[in-house]
Amino acid sequence: MSLKDWLIPQDKHFFDLFEQQAEVLKQAADHLYCMIENFDDIKNMCHKMKTYEHAGDDITHSLYQLLNKSFITPIEPEEISRLATGMDDVIDAIDDTSRKMFFYDIGTTDKYMLESAKLIRLQAESLEQAVLGIRDMKNPKKISDHCIEINRLENLADDVLAVALQDLFKTNDAIRIVKFKDIYETLEFTTDRCEDVANVLGDIAIKHT
Repeated sequence: MSLKDWLIPQDKHFFDLFEQQAEVLKQAADHLYCMIENFDDIKNMCHKMKTYEHAGDDITHSLYQLLNKSFITPIEPEEISRLATGMDDVIDAIDDTSRKMFFYDIGTTDKYMLESAKLIRLQAESLEQAVLGIRDMKNPKKISDHCIEINRLENLADDVLAVALQDLFKTNDAIRIVKFKDIYETLEFTTDRCEDVANVLGDIAIKHT
Protein backbone atom coordinates (compact mmCIF):
# COMPACT_ATOMS: atom_id res chain seq x y z
CA MET A 1 0.00 0.00 0.00
CA SER A 2 1.40 3.41 -0.98
CA LEU A 3 1.63 6.35 1.39
CA LYS A 4 -1.16 8.04 -0.55
CA ASP A 5 -3.40 4.99 -0.16
CA TRP A 6 -2.73 4.98 3.58
CA LEU A 7 -3.40 8.69 3.92
CA ILE A 8 -6.57 8.83 1.84
CA PRO A 9 -8.41 5.50 1.93
CA GLN A 10 -11.58 7.46 1.18
CA ASP A 11 -10.45 7.68 -2.49
CA LYS A 12 -12.38 4.55 -3.30
CA HIS A 13 -15.58 5.92 -1.82
CA PHE A 14 -15.54 9.02 -4.03
CA PHE A 15 -15.15 6.94 -7.17
CA ASP A 16 -17.75 4.42 -6.00
CA LEU A 17 -20.25 7.24 -5.57
CA PHE A 18 -19.40 8.86 -8.90
CA GLU A 19 -19.88 5.53 -10.67
CA GLN A 20 -23.18 4.97 -8.88
CA GLN A 21 -24.33 8.44 -9.91
CA ALA A 22 -23.33 7.84 -13.53
CA GLU A 23 -25.20 4.53 -13.48
CA VAL A 24 -28.36 6.20 -12.16
CA LEU A 25 -28.03 8.87 -14.84
CA LYS A 26 -27.74 6.18 -17.52
CA GLN A 27 -30.79 4.37 -16.11
CA ALA A 28 -32.79 7.60 -16.14
CA ALA A 29 -31.76 8.27 -19.76
CA ASP A 30 -32.75 4.74 -20.78
CA HIS A 31 -36.09 5.14 -19.02
CA LEU A 32 -36.75 8.46 -20.75
CA TYR A 33 -36.15 6.85 -24.13
CA CYS A 34 -38.54 4.02 -23.25
CA MET A 35 -41.16 6.51 -22.08
CA ILE A 36 -41.05 8.38 -25.36
CA GLU A 37 -40.82 5.28 -27.55
CA ASN A 38 -43.65 3.42 -25.80
CA PHE A 39 -45.82 6.29 -24.65
CA ASP A 40 -48.08 4.23 -22.41
CA ASP A 41 -48.97 4.22 -18.72
CA ILE A 42 -47.24 7.56 -18.49
CA LYS A 43 -48.25 8.17 -14.87
CA ASN A 44 -46.42 5.09 -13.58
CA MET A 45 -43.49 5.70 -15.92
CA CYS A 46 -43.21 9.23 -14.56
CA HIS A 47 -43.38 7.90 -11.00
CA LYS A 48 -40.54 5.48 -11.72
CA MET A 49 -38.48 8.32 -13.16
CA LYS A 50 -38.87 10.15 -9.87
CA THR A 51 -37.13 7.23 -8.11
CA TYR A 52 -34.06 7.86 -10.26
CA GLU A 53 -34.20 11.55 -9.43
CA HIS A 54 -34.36 10.79 -5.71
CA ALA A 55 -31.49 8.30 -6.02
CA GLY A 56 -29.40 10.93 -7.76
CA ASP A 57 -30.12 13.44 -5.00
CA ASP A 58 -29.13 10.91 -2.34
CA ILE A 59 -25.81 10.15 -4.04
CA THR A 60 -25.07 13.85 -4.47
CA HIS A 61 -25.76 14.41 -0.78
CA SER A 62 -23.44 11.52 0.11
CA LEU A 63 -20.68 12.97 -2.06
CA TYR A 64 -20.92 16.35 -0.36
CA GLN A 65 -20.93 14.73 3.07
CA LEU A 66 -17.79 12.77 2.16
CA LEU A 67 -16.17 15.88 0.70
CA ASN A 68 -16.85 17.92 3.84
CA LYS A 69 -15.15 15.38 6.11
CA SER A 70 -12.19 14.56 3.84
CA PHE A 71 -8.86 16.24 4.54
CA ILE A 72 -7.27 15.07 1.28
CA THR A 73 -9.25 14.22 -1.87
CA PRO A 74 -8.31 12.16 -4.96
CA ILE A 75 -9.11 15.09 -7.26
CA GLU A 76 -9.58 18.78 -6.55
CA PRO A 77 -12.55 19.50 -4.21
CA GLU A 78 -13.93 21.96 -6.76
CA GLU A 79 -13.91 19.25 -9.42
CA ILE A 80 -15.68 16.84 -7.07
CA SER A 81 -18.34 19.47 -6.45
CA ARG A 82 -18.73 20.33 -10.14
CA LEU A 83 -18.94 16.68 -11.18
CA ALA A 84 -21.45 15.74 -8.49
CA THR A 85 -23.65 18.77 -9.15
CA GLY A 86 -23.34 18.39 -12.90
CA MET A 87 -24.53 14.79 -13.00
CA ASP A 88 -27.35 15.62 -10.60
CA ASP A 89 -28.40 18.46 -12.91
CA VAL A 90 -28.61 16.04 -15.84
CA ILE A 91 -30.82 13.66 -13.87
CA ASP A 92 -33.02 16.58 -12.78
CA ALA A 93 -33.38 17.72 -16.39
CA ILE A 94 -34.37 14.22 -17.51
CA ASP A 95 -36.94 14.09 -14.72
CA ASP A 96 -38.20 17.53 -15.73
CA THR A 97 -38.85 16.28 -19.26
CA SER A 98 -40.74 13.30 -17.86
CA ARG A 99 -42.93 15.50 -15.65
CA LYS A 100 -43.73 17.90 -18.46
CA MET A 101 -44.89 15.08 -20.73
CA PHE A 102 -47.21 13.94 -17.95
CA PHE A 103 -48.53 17.33 -16.80
CA TYR A 104 -49.04 18.63 -20.33
CA ASP A 105 -51.03 15.48 -21.11
CA ILE A 106 -49.63 15.55 -24.64
CA GLY A 107 -51.25 12.25 -25.61
CA THR A 108 -48.47 11.29 -27.99
CA THR A 109 -44.80 11.85 -28.67
CA ASP A 110 -43.06 12.36 -32.00
CA LYS A 111 -39.87 11.56 -33.89
CA TYR A 112 -38.10 14.67 -32.66
CA MET A 113 -38.60 13.79 -29.01
CA LEU A 114 -37.44 10.24 -29.70
CA GLU A 115 -34.34 11.40 -31.57
CA SER A 116 -33.47 13.82 -28.77
CA ALA A 117 -33.93 11.10 -26.17
CA LYS A 118 -31.71 8.80 -28.23
CA LEU A 119 -28.96 11.43 -28.20
CA ILE A 120 -29.30 11.84 -24.42
CA ARG A 121 -29.06 8.07 -24.06
CA LEU A 122 -25.86 7.99 -26.12
CA GLN A 123 -24.44 10.88 -24.12
CA ALA A 124 -25.21 9.01 -20.89
CA GLU A 125 -23.35 5.94 -22.18
CA SER A 126 -20.25 7.98 -23.01
CA LEU A 127 -20.50 9.86 -19.74
CA GLU A 128 -20.63 6.62 -17.76
CA GLN A 129 -17.54 5.31 -19.55
CA ALA A 130 -15.67 8.55 -18.91
CA VAL A 131 -16.54 8.43 -15.21
CA LEU A 132 -15.26 4.85 -15.00
CA GLY A 133 -11.98 6.08 -16.43
CA ILE A 134 -11.20 8.64 -13.73
CA ARG A 135 -10.75 6.01 -11.00
CA ASP A 136 -7.23 5.04 -12.06
CA MET A 137 -6.52 7.55 -14.84
CA LYS A 138 -4.68 4.92 -16.89
CA ASN A 139 -5.96 6.37 -20.16
CA PRO A 140 -6.78 10.10 -19.97
CA LYS A 141 -7.08 10.28 -23.77
CA LYS A 142 -9.91 7.76 -23.70
CA ILE A 143 -11.75 9.96 -21.21
CA SER A 144 -11.18 12.96 -23.48
CA ASP A 145 -12.50 10.99 -26.46
CA HIS A 146 -15.72 10.23 -24.61
CA CYS A 147 -16.05 13.92 -23.74
CA ILE A 148 -15.58 14.91 -27.38
CA GLU A 149 -18.32 12.44 -28.34
CA ILE A 150 -20.69 13.94 -25.76
CA ASN A 151 -20.06 17.39 -27.23
CA ARG A 152 -20.64 16.08 -30.76
CA LEU A 153 -23.98 14.62 -29.69
CA GLU A 154 -24.96 17.95 -28.13
CA ASN A 155 -24.38 19.65 -31.47
CA LEU A 156 -26.66 17.10 -33.12
CA ALA A 157 -29.31 17.85 -30.49
CA ASP A 158 -29.15 21.53 -31.47
CA ASP A 159 -29.91 20.51 -35.04
CA VAL A 160 -32.82 18.31 -33.96
CA LEU A 161 -34.30 21.18 -31.97
CA ALA A 162 -34.03 23.59 -34.89
CA VAL A 163 -35.82 21.23 -37.29
CA ALA A 164 -38.42 20.28 -34.67
CA LEU A 165 -39.34 23.91 -34.01
CA GLN A 166 -39.43 24.72 -37.70
CA ASP A 167 -41.86 21.85 -38.24
CA LEU A 168 -43.90 22.69 -35.14
CA PHE A 169 -44.46 26.30 -36.16
CA LYS A 170 -46.10 25.13 -39.38
CA THR A 171 -49.12 24.03 -37.34
CA ASN A 172 -52.00 26.26 -36.27
CA ASP A 173 -52.51 24.57 -32.90
CA ALA A 174 -51.29 27.16 -30.40
CA ILE A 175 -51.67 24.86 -27.39
CA ARG A 176 -49.68 22.11 -29.07
CA ILE A 177 -46.99 24.62 -29.98
CA VAL A 178 -46.61 25.75 -26.36
CA LYS A 179 -46.48 22.21 -24.98
CA PHE A 180 -44.22 20.63 -27.57
CA LYS A 181 -41.87 23.61 -27.74
CA ASP A 182 -41.26 23.39 -23.99
CA ILE A 183 -40.59 19.66 -24.15
CA TYR A 184 -38.27 19.98 -27.16
CA GLU A 185 -36.31 22.70 -25.39
CA THR A 186 -36.09 20.75 -22.14
CA LEU A 187 -34.68 17.78 -24.02
CA GLU A 188 -32.08 20.00 -25.67
CA PHE A 189 -31.33 21.60 -22.29
CA THR A 190 -30.58 18.12 -20.98
CA THR A 191 -27.96 17.59 -23.68
CA ASP A 192 -26.40 20.91 -22.66
CA ARG A 193 -26.13 19.70 -19.07
CA CYS A 194 -24.45 16.50 -20.30
CA GLU A 195 -21.97 18.67 -22.14
CA ASP A 196 -21.29 20.56 -18.90
CA VAL A 197 -20.37 17.28 -17.21
CA ALA A 198 -18.17 16.34 -20.15
CA ASN A 199 -16.31 19.63 -19.73
CA VAL A 200 -15.61 18.82 -16.07
CA LEU A 201 -14.40 15.34 -16.96
CA GLY A 202 -12.30 16.78 -19.75
CA ASP A 203 -10.64 19.21 -17.33
CA ILE A 204 -9.84 16.33 -14.98
CA ALA A 205 -8.37 14.27 -17.84
CA ILE A 206 -6.19 17.16 -19.04
CA LYS A 207 -4.59 17.48 -15.61
CA HIS A 208 -3.52 13.84 -15.83
CA THR A 209 -2.22 13.91 -19.40
